Amino acid sequence: MSMSIFCVSLTLVLSIFSGTDGYFYHMMRQCRYSSKDLQGIELITSYVFNQAENIRFNSTVGKFVGYTELGVKNAEAWNKGPELAGELGVLERYCKLNAPIYYSTILDKTVEPHVRLSSVAPPSGRHPAMLMCSAYDFFPKPIRVTWLRDGREVKSDVTSTEELANGDWYYQIHSHLEYTPRSGEKISCMVEHISLTEPMVYHWDPSLPEAERNKIAIGASGL
Repeated sequence: MSMSIFCVSLTLVLSIFSGTDGYFYHMMRQCRYSSKDLQGIELITSYVFNQAENIRFNSTVGKFVGYTELGVKNAEAWNKGPELAGELGVLERYCKLNAPIYYSTILDKTVEPHVRLSSVAPPSGRHPAMLMCSAYDFFPKPIRVTWLRDGREVKSDVTSTEELANGDWYYQIHSHLEYTPRSGEKISCMVEHISLTEPMVYHWDPSLPEAERNKIAIGASGL
């Protein structure tokens, strides 16, 4: 599972108001990392006036670019002045200097999902039963949830949500399997995540009460 580009933003806001009318100006800096060796590291600084970006500095481009009439004039002047060296200095002093902190405190962290396997009411369809496999409070976002019937992956009658953000850096996901029960079969939910050393398989046992099934799901062993 690959890690997408990670962005750290520093936003500076300056506001000036007069009566009910006002002007809003802000500058936002983003450090974008794609690897620990800092290859491809990128600094993007945006200057926005009244919700319209008028100037942007991109370290990959290597200069300021204007998007409005005033922005073009200022960009031309800044590219010839000390502002250009100042932005390149931010790339070294801020983005590269703090990269080890961001990787050690955020990107290298992993949290195992808590998995619950339960029976839910099926929608009106051609199957009389439905199971839900829910994974909670995992990090980072990429995860894979699959269904197995007697050890074979099930691809039909399966629906899943996207990874849903909890708002506290953690995620959750829910996968549903509609099915017609067969005597003696084994239905399982398999979860794969970077925090796990191997895929985890959670077996459904309809003969046990709900509380006991939850205990089995939480304590299931790896495949």
